[in-house]
Amino acid sequence: MEKQPLLNTYVNNVSMAEALDIICQLVDSKKKSYVVAINVDVVIKMEKDKYLKRITDRADLTIVDGKPLVWFASWHRRPVKAKISGSDLVPELCKVAEKKGYTVFIIGGKDGTAEKAKANLEKELNDINIVGTYAPPMGFEKDEAELARINTMISEAHPDILIACFGCPKQEKWVYENYRKYDAKITICAGATVDFLAGEISRAPRWMSEHGLEWIYRLAQEPKRLFRRYLIEDIKIFGLVWKYRK
Repeated sequence: MEKQPLLNTYVNNVSMAEALDIICQLVDSKKKSYVVAINVDVVIKMEKDKYLKRITDRADLTIVDGKPLVWFASWHRRPVKAKISGSDLVPELCKVAEKKGYTVFIIGGKDGTAEKAKANLEKELNDINIVGTYAPPMGFEKDEAELARINTMISEAHPDILIACFGCPKQEKWVYENYRKYDAKITICAGATVDFLAGEISRAPRWMSEHGLEWIYRLAQEPKRLFRRYLIEDIKIFGLVWKYRK
């Protein structure tokens, strides 16, 4: 699974079908592994957070989540095949899990959100086997007792696929520091996917997503939370596009 440069990191140049096939290979190999998705926000964070960059660089599969990054890759003459967001990947992966008999555990979101996501998936996919859900309390990543409890909880369920939805960089750092401690074959860093699966946040229309306009839809839904990220922090990406142009 060779990677290629993209701005300040490295990504796998894969289609959705290829990403799903790689994940299945990793599950079947029984080698503990993890998947990350990078978007503009992650790239900007990595520029200052070298620990996050190391985690992303070492991921078993790194996919490109965001049309702007697809454009930048082409401008730098290292095109990637597709934009693959976690919120697109996970529903497709759940369909594969149903067919192959893989078990799934969902962790993250507010109280009750992962359980709603589970219920919605079970309505759509009759034979999917979701073996657990959990919404960790605020600050769990600094609580050694809670971390140990979570690792035990996951290990007792021993899922094939763990879907982790804490947002960046919390989810990436938690996964990197714990994926060898709990018994799950592969962990997918999936951000707000649990909220989409639960129906608590609606997805942007496909045409907006395909034209790099999903951020406008998300900003309209959560202006207070996303204003600074989209309209102040993410503008820094243009400086990085110039910096890594060679």
